[in-house]
Amino acid sequence: MDLIGSSYKGETKNGRMDGKGEYTFPTETKYEGEMKDGMFHGKGVLHFPNGGTYEATWENGRAKQGSYTFADGLQYQEKDWDYCDGKDRRFYSERCNGLRPPGESQLTDLHPPRVIPDGCYDCGDGFYDPNTRVVTSSTGRFLRAAGTFVRVGVKIEFIASWLPPRMRTAGMVGHGEDSPSQRGRGKRKELPV
Repeated sequence: MDLIGSSYKGETKNGRMDGKGEYTFPTETKYEGEMKDGMFHGKGVLHFPNGGTYEATWENGRAKQGSYTFADGLQYQEKDWDYCDGKDRRFYSERCNGLRPPGESQLTDLHPPRVIPDGCYDCGDGFYDPNTRVVTSSTGRFLRAAGTFVRVGVKIEFIASWLPPRMRTAGMVGHGEDSPSQRGRGKRKELPV
């Protein structure tokens, strides 16, 4: 397992994972639960680095029935899902705790939001730095390399193509702020009279 960057702590049988154990993927996603013949089998939980969990009943390595819970406690529902449906765009914490008073915009589901390093972009699970072209966690741990070059106004800037078009940046104070990839779009230029 060391060759592929994974690790396992737990019971084994004939050199294979069997019984209760903890399997950690190279992405730091962790499975805790029952194993059989080297596969997830029985009840187990996947713990994702972003704080979300997927609790399921597994059969020969495949989830047969399960539920996903986001880091903030919101449980995903396949039917009758009314969160972020186009009519209600509040963060889950705003639904649970109410809206912030005027002048105290809530920019993320976390309040107060994580502090963004200068020159970086908040991409949800970490911060994207266009100088190094990598995404790091809030603790500075490398998560992934990412991005493409795009034209922003008159200069070319490195922006990750998979990042949201209006992501938070360092110094952002309200919802009206645009990311560099959005500046200048849809704004009318005043002509001299």
